[in-house]
Amino acid sequence: MSTDEHTIPPLVPVLERTAGERTAMPRLRNGVRRTLRAFSYVLLSLGVLAFVWAFVIWKWNDPFTALYTRYEQGQLKVQYVHTREQVLKTIAPVKPTASISDEKHQVAVNAARYRAGAKDDTGMGKISVPRLHLNMILVNGTDESSLMRGPGRDPRTYMPGQGQLVYIAGHRTTYLAPFSHIDEMRNGDLITLTVPYGTFTYRVYTHVIVPATDLARLKTFGKDVVVLQACHPRFFATHRYLVYGRLVHVAPTRGRPYNL
Repeated sequence: MSTDEHTIPPLVPVLERTAGERTAMPRLRNGVRRTLRAFSYVLLSLGVLAFVWAFVIWKWNDPFTALYTRYEQGQLKVQYVHTREQVLKTIAPVKPTASISDEKHQVAVNAARYRAGAKDDTGMGKISVPRLHLNMILVNGTDESSLMRGPGRDPRTYMPGQGQLVYIAGHRTTYLAPFSHIDEMRNGDLITLTVPYGTFTYRVYTHVIVPATDLARLKTFGKDVVVLQACHPRFFATHRYLVYGRLVHVAPTRGRPYNL
């Protein structure tokens, strides 16, 4: 019989853990569990807060940017009062014997002059839309800075009374969200624009949804029409929701009101 068969393998000494080591491992595992549990609670809380914040903006709009716009609207109101006073000095009263055609011509002349002198990012008039509970100072401009202050007229388009397109853009979720519920507007709703030389009332007759890249909508088509524009759907900027209104009534500041 081979001696290898009776060879006793060497004994490997087993090191027993101390009492401290035996309790350290469970404590470590418990600590890891507590850390992971706390982290999961943090993530859950952040998710709930994000949901609540999204709901607040959806329901009542962003309150922080709204504070900025309210302040800017106050500044614009003061500035517009001064602008109006200066413009009124240049407008001659229409003669009582003037025809409606003469009045339209004078309004168009005043509108062209006002457009030529309008400065970007300033208050140029007022906009009122009962359906949207909207009554704000209208800004001349649609760049980022202008729309932070309120709804703005695109300078590439015209002034009310020029017989051309008046294109106005506004936010839907931030900066007081003037066009938040633009998709609730209906045919027959009224849009009123007030500028130093007159007040112009438009009646909504249609709406369209177009890609954000559709700049052809800025082209005038020879009619005194106002377009209100906002991003669509809310919280996204892939498309634009456009509401079209046709001019139906004019009240010149220095003349007699007339219908169209």
